[in-house]
Amino acid sequence: MNPLVRPPRLAPGARVAVVAPSGPVPEERLQAGLEILRGWDLDPVVAPHVLARHGRLDYLAGADEERAADLQSAWCDPSVAAVLCARGGYGAQRMVDLLDWAAMRAAGPKVFTGFSDVTVLHQAFATRLGLVTLYGPAAAGVDFLKNARAQEHLRATLFEPESVRTLTAVSPGGTALVPGRTRGVTLGGCLSLLASDLGTPHAHPGARGGLLLVEDVGESPYRLDRYLTQLLRAGWLDGAAGIVLGSWEACGPREGLRAVFADRLGGLGVPVVEEFGFGHGEGALTMPLGVRGELDAGAGTLTLDEPALS
Repeated sequence: MNPLVRPPRLAPGARVAVVAPSGPVPEERLQAGLEILRGWDLDPVVAPHVLARHGRLDYLAGADEERAADLQSAWCDPSVAAVLCARGGYGAQRMVDLLDWAAMRAAGPKVFTGFSDVTVLHQAFATRLGLVTLYGPAAAGVDFLKNARAQEHLRATLFEPESVRTLTAVSPGGTALVPGRTRGVTLGGCLSLLASDLGTPHAHPGARGGLLLVEDVGESPYRLDRYLTQLLRAGWLDGAAGIVLGSWEACGPREGLRAVFADRLGGLGVPVVEEFGFGHGEGALTMPLGVRGELDAGAGTLTLDEPALS
């Protein structure tokens, strides 16, 4: 697996577009997120359907065509330096096939951030555009709005990416489920979305040579077992260089989760580190996808070969 193209970092005054490719966004949370972005000396613009709701399916921020048009218009606008997702939820799978990837490729590289359901788009941006993306807080996400660590780590990644080249587990020293050091290119996201994206046109063909970053929320241990087993049976985890486990908010007691991870991932024979503090947990770190780095499971560190953004 080869590293991807790194988009340019942001500069003060940069225009950033906020989109909602999945679920609808409460207006008060959107406004609070915009205030944080303005406080960073950014110029946020809101896509037309961020506050919209689908007529019959109220878990979607407008129709699939509307959400796709918002993302594509923002990406292809030469005045926009970054596209930030307002939230996750559900719906990216429904709109990803409606995007004009040739037009988006012609627009050139820029920053893309989001997490959770946005995993589907991270995979597509990697396979269709060959771009490094940021698996990090949503601009109107509850954790982002209230947590200084989540805010500062995203801000540093956007403006001063060399200052966060070494990512350290939130749990002191991390927890090495399988100790060791390894190298590879980062990929991944939300485990349930990686499993449901298998076999689709925009998904990574596999994790070979990669450092797989995975997390999830609200999934019981047997469901996590199911997703991991699906990836294993499909051969998707063959040749993975290492595994970095993030937050598992509302997924059950830690002991039960550790048992699942040890059972399903221990046999891969690669370093596995737990409690890395990205995803749906409090104070989530921003994790670049598509960058080569070194994982030291024992120390709980992931050191990137170069900054996430150029």
